[in-house]
Amino acid sequence: MKQPLHERIRSDFEARILAGELAPGERLPTEQDLIVEYDCSRMTVNKALSALAAAGLIDRRKRAGTFVARPRVHSMVLDVPDLAEQVRARGQRYGYVQIARALRAADPDEPEEVALAGEGELVEVSGVHCADEEPFAFEYRLVSAGAVPAFAQADFASDPPGTWLLHHVPWTEAENRIGALGASREEAEHLHAAVGTPCLCVERRTWRGGEGITYVRQVFLGDAYDLVARFGAAAPA
Repeated sequence: MKQPLHERIRSDFEARILAGELAPGERLPTEQDLIVEYDCSRMTVNKALSALAAAGLIDRRKRAGTFVARPRVHSMVLDVPDLAEQVRARGQRYGYVQIARALRAADPDEPEEVALAGEGELVEVSGVHCADEEPFAFEYRLVSAGAVPAFAQADFASDPPGTWLLHHVPWTEAENRIGALGASREEAEHLHAAVGTPCLCVERRTWRGGEGITYVRQVFLGDAYDLVARFGAAAPA
């Protein structure tokens, strides 16, 4: 069965966005350009763009054009936050200290690692987030080297791993798990706290069109970080 033209246009741009060929914030061709390129009607183009917008892959802005969507970072706790941005928004100096980074194979005894790695390897990175030079979160992260090959050599001097991913890799699905725990010996050492200090633990996984992007475990000092969300039937004007 022949694929409808609007579906082909949608799938063409979906594939380019999910592959990272079109970066977050990048402008798409105008509707008129697409009409010429695909030799179709405006209604066909509009149907394709509407489907991409409904999937959260593009933003259609009146009189401005159509752009690849940027992941939302702080509207609800279910979104993926940018810790550097949050700290700076509070008027504090943000810093990230990398502890270790390595490229390795997935542990065959860990199904979630195997699923994240796919046919490739994993980039394992750990570090500490600081506000005004004081540590407030210990982070352990795994990233699929196959899905994000540039991550292994990325420079985190200006942007920490999470911020780098938000700026370079569009995600389509995320899962959060939030709990409380006492700091382990390693976490306590890097957070300049006593072993067992009450902490908030956030575990997050993200995917791009079904392909695993990252797993991250962030342990926050209990008195140094909070999660705030506003819920309602509609966003405030």
